[in-house]
Formats: sequence, C-alpha cells, structure tokens
Amino acid sequence: MTQFVRLYTGPDGESHFEDLDPRFAPSGAGERSPAQQTEGVSFGRSQPGNFVDWHTAPRKQYVITLAGEVEIGIGDRTVRRFGAGDVMLADDLTGRGHTTRVVSSEPRITLTVPLRD
Repeated sequence: MTQFVRLYTGPDGESHFEDLDPRFAPSGAGERSPAQQTEGVSFGRSQPGNFVDWHTAPRKQYVITLAGEVEIGIGDRTVRRFGAGDVMLADDLTGRGHTTRVVSSEPRITLTVPLRD
C-alpha cells in the first residue's frame, strides 16, 4: 500500500512523521487531488548503502521513490522505510533534520517535485 507521509519540523526543533490522507475528487475516468504549484521536477539516484547524516530538506518538496528502498531516521530514533510508489512531503526545513540510508540492494531512484510557496 502506498504511503503518503509528511516529514516536518516540530516546535521542539526535531523532525516528525505525519501520515497524510490525500484528498481525491472525481476527475474524468478516476480521481485526482487538487493541483499544486511546482518549481519543476528532477530525478535522483542513490547507490545501495548510501548514507546521508543529519540534514534538513533544502525546500518544501515531494520525494517519490520509484525504485529501491530507503530508511529515514528522525531524532526520537523512529525509522520509517519507503519503497517504490511511496510519497514523502519533505517539509523539515529547520532544526536537526533527518538521516537517509539506502537499504535496498538496488539503487534508489527518486522523483523530486519542489513546491512553490
């Protein structure tokens, strides 16, 4: 099942996870969420075992895992795993941030969509 998760900075300066429930509305042959203003898209690739120590998101952005798996760690030692099809809204722009580790045996491929304010 696809995860929709927001990663944000709380008042304590630490990153936290929040499960999101996208609001879908009927649209043609299916359902869609409301459109959001974006700054473009980019694709990324991280090799198995790649680890990025504590960091914040560079801007508010969706990070969608297309292949591979990653573990995101936050300050209270919670770790969540994201795989193909999972959507994370990276919104922890301040504070200590989070860690990122590619845990799959294949590269993690991502689609990143920066949002306009």
